[in-house]
Amino acid sequence: MFSAQRTSILKLITLPLFFTAMQAQADFILSGEIKQGGLMVGKAVAGSSALLNDKPLKLTAKGDFVFGFSRDDEMTYKLIVTEPNGESTTRVFTPLKREYKIDRVEGIASKIMKPNPKNVERAREDTKLVKKSRALVSELSDFAKGFQAPRNSKITGVYGSQRFYNGKANTPHFGVDYRGKVGAPVKAPAGGIVTMWVPDMFYSGGTLIIDHGFGVNSTFLHLSQAHVKVGQRIEKGQLIAAVGKSGRANGPHLDWRINWFNVRIDPLLVLKLQPL
Repeated sequence: MFSAQRTSILKLITLPLFFTAMQAQADFILSGEIKQGGLMVGKAVAGSSALLNDKPLKLTAKGDFVFGFSRDDEMTYKLIVTEPNGESTTRVFTPLKREYKIDRVEGIASKIMKPNPKNVERAREDTKLVKKSRALVSELSDFAKGFQAPRNSKITGVYGSQRFYNGKANTPHFGVDYRGKVGAPVKAPAGGIVTMWVPDMFYSGGTLIIDHGFGVNSTFLHLSQAHVKVGQRIEKGQLIAAVGKSGRANGPHLDWRINWFNVRIDPLLVLKLQPL
């Protein structure tokens, strides 16, 4: 029922997660890496249903579905896919644990460690806008068509890295940073709909969000300019914005992030996904 592309997809996934068409059980395939920060895209027979730890997953009309693992996810998952004829397949798996880059900085002045209350309140309002945008879950299926890097430049920051200031843990970095001069092009990693553009958020500066469907969205931080508008349909590879150093950026760069609902995903793992 699936094309010869299955062979290449198998290289990305632990073999026990796959069933061949010759087996009597329900058949589905997955693309992605079963590790912390990974995004999994699956395809089942059209009309199938799926449960992840007894919670229903939405499927497209073609049988595509998606789910992901957080940075520190150690949960065991049970995925059940049931075809329209009632035949089911159950698979149990746990995300592979990762080691992240950790930096420790001591001797930071206490006044620096205490942020301005006005700035904290402004950042909270920014967070509300971001959450509202990410709550817009569409029926788009762009998440299942593969991703490309938004910039072809050196990576200067990675997902999961974290700093400790005076022994206190700072929030982990949940994106991938790409080098670029102010005004350098940023392209859409996948198709979708623009759901938010705010040019002056306190921490992230110019911030753009694109919905790729079924809870998957991209966020682009520290931009100097957007070339698209809220509500606009965009395609993979389309010019969408320009690199900047807005917000609390130390210098010009692009910070690209991926979410599956509230789960923060590693964009570099997303780039390895194969379209099903």
